[in-house]
Amino acid sequence: MFPLSHMLKSFVRTGTLRVIDADGGVHVFSGAPGPKVTMRLTDRSLYHKLFLNPELHAGEAYMDERLRFEDGSTLRDFLTLFSMNRIALGTYPLQKMLRGLSRGVKRFQQANPVGKAQQNVAHHYDLGNDFYKLFLDEGMQYSCAYFVNDDDTLEQAQRNKLRLVASKLQLKPGLKVLDIGSGWGDLALYLATMEDVDVTGVTLSREQHALSNEKARQAGLSDRVRFELLDYRKLDTRFDRIVSVGMFEHVGVHHYGEFFAKINALMADDGLMVLHSIGHMSPPGTASPWLRKYIFPGAYSPALSEVFPVVENASLWVTDLEILRVHYAKTLAHWHQRFEENRAAIAALYDERFCRMWEFYLVSAEMMFRTGSQLVFHMQLARRRDAAPIVRDYVTDLQRHYRSLEGERLGSVPTRATQSTGRPRATG
Repeated sequence: MFPLSHMLKSFVRTGTLRVIDADGGVHVFSGAPGPKVTMRLTDRSLYHKLFLNPELHAGEAYMDERLRFEDGSTLRDFLTLFSMNRIALGTYPLQKMLRGLSRGVKRFQQANPVGKAQQNVAHHYDLGNDFYKLFLDEGMQYSCAYFVNDDDTLEQAQRNKLRLVASKLQLKPGLKVLDIGSGWGDLALYLATMEDVDVTGVTLSREQHALSNEKARQAGLSDRVRFELLDYRKLDTRFDRIVSVGMFEHVGVHHYGEFFAKINALMADDGLMVLHSIGHMSPPGTASPWLRKYIFPGAYSPALSEVFPVVENASLWVTDLEILRVHYAKTLAHWHQRFEENRAAIAALYDERFCRMWEFYLVSAEMMFRTGSQLVFHMQLARRRDAAPIVRDYVTDLQRHYRSLEGERLGSVPTRATQSTGRPRATG
């Protein structure tokens, strides 16, 4: 087990990690009171792999069942312990050196030029609409929800998010709206339902593009809502309002200048933008090597200190900034619960290794927001200082207004008990 055991002694400062090695030997690493986890390693090669790159190889070993949990321990227990001790791992001399090297090459890790960006998006978002229907909400929103109340259903919390974003856009009849990274279209359709606006959504996912346009047709909004399979950098039309939810994470820090310069070019003089993105409260770093390899190639969630200087260089006003702290942890917990309820159906679409990969992703991401440094930020941007009201009451007032309209225009928010999607459910 050496040198892995040496690193684990430094790593576990809170909780207890009991490791059963490939020969049946037991090694216990303890710190202050906290989670207790029993982990079995069935492959001797993991000793050195985990020592050199624990974030990559722990996930891979779990996917391949070479890393297992016993004595009632679960993956969630392990990732909770890992998240609580992540800072200690980063201070271990070898890990500190390797992370420094990784930061030096993150330009290449996050390369998202036109063309390559579509390949990276397809890797994740073109897994199939049938798959995403199995764990997302009714509207298939794949981004952080907004929990006004702790007992909000996922559907209610996602509707809350749409309402919050719409209120920050200060919509008026006749405005032209651009939705960059429009997903499965729910936000664009919501905006056009609440206000008489014209919305163009752009996505790089073929699956999202096809379903979004079908949803617009079914809603009778095709005359005011359209979705294009297009890189936002190829647009040359000005818009009164721009919104982007859950797309900025795929831009790459070395493309930020290009991104905000394009926003400035696309925005009308009195326009507004709302940028909804994952970020983190710690200094600049790199994306998880496991997440980058298996889930989101080219992706990175920035420190705010990496965003503000580029916005300044693009001559844009930050007219509002809101930080959502634990909302994504709650969202991911809902997704994971639904994923597990439908695990048999997902395994039938793919296989059990795929299920373990996504289980690792969903739970580890939840821990990043629950005990780690991740957050979600809403940044409102403008070319002019007076583009938005100078008193923030309008955000609350408009949310109340849209809530009053929703029952009439959208119907009641579906709940788990009332959903009828026709999607398969796991049994047994």
